[in-house]
Amino acid sequence: MTPVELEAIAVDVARAAAAFLREAAGTGEALRTKSSPTDVVTALDIQSEELIRGELLRRCPGSSIVGEELADQVGHSGVGWIVDPIDGTVNFLYDLPVFAVSIAATRDGTVVAGAVADVLRGEVFSAARGSGARLDGSSIAAAASDGLAQALVATGFSYHAERRRQQAAALSRVLPAARDVRAFGSAALHLCWVANGRCDAFFEHDLRIYDWAAGALIAEEAGAQVELPNELNDDLVFAASPPLFAPLRALIVG
Repeated sequence: MTPVELEAIAVDVARAAAAFLREAAGTGEALRTKSSPTDVVTALDIQSEELIRGELLRRCPGSSIVGEELADQVGHSGVGWIVDPIDGTVNFLYDLPVFAVSIAATRDGTVVAGAVADVLRGEVFSAARGSGARLDGSSIAAAASDGLAQALVATGFSYHAERRRQQAAALSRVLPAARDVRAFGSAALHLCWVANGRCDAFFEHDLRIYDWAAGALIAEEAGAQVELPNELNDDLVFAASPPLFAPLRALIVG
C-alpha cells in the first residue's frame, strides 16, 4: 500500500474510534496505573485500542501493531501501526474536552502516514509522507513566524516528579520570552495544532512513540521543523515554525 492509501485507512479507523469514545465521554474511570500513580489507564483506553487493532487488521492483514495498552503484535507484511487509543487519558478521566485518537502507519519501520482525531471537536488531522498534511481533507500549513515574542508555545509535563522539575526549569526560560504558553494535555493534538497554525511551537520531554508518531509526521508535512527523541537531546520532541526553531530550542535545552 502507498502512504496515501495508509493515510486513508488511518483516517477511517481514527474516526471510528473517536465516534466510539465520543459516546462514552464523561464516563471514564481509572482502571489501573502504569509508570506512576498519576499515569492512569481506563477501561475505555483498552476498548478503544481493541477496536482500532481489529479494524486495522481487517483492512491490512499481517500488520504489526505497537499500542499503548496492549502487547505488541508482530506481523509479516512490512506494514506497521503505532496506536494511542486515547491521547489525553487524564483529560478524558476528568471530562476535560481535549483528547484524541492517534494512529501512525509505518513501512519497514519508517512512519509514512498518520491520523489524529480530535474526539469531541470531530476534526481529523492526517498526512502521508511526501504528500503534505490535511485537516478533514483540506491542506494545512504551519504558521509563518512573527518572532519568538509573538509565539504561542504549547508544552506538556511528565508523570515523574524529577522530570517535572527539569521541565519547570525549561518553562521558566520559555515563558518570559514567548507570547504565552499553553498545556492542554494531548501531545498529539499539540503537534497537529502546530501543523495548522493554532500554535507556533510545541515541546515536551518524556513522551512515548505512540504519543508523537502521527502528530510529528503531520507537523513535518505541514512545514514545521521537527526534532524527535534521540540520545543527544534528552528525549525531546520539538516542533516549531522554522524561524522559531533555533532560538526556542536554545531556551528549552538551557
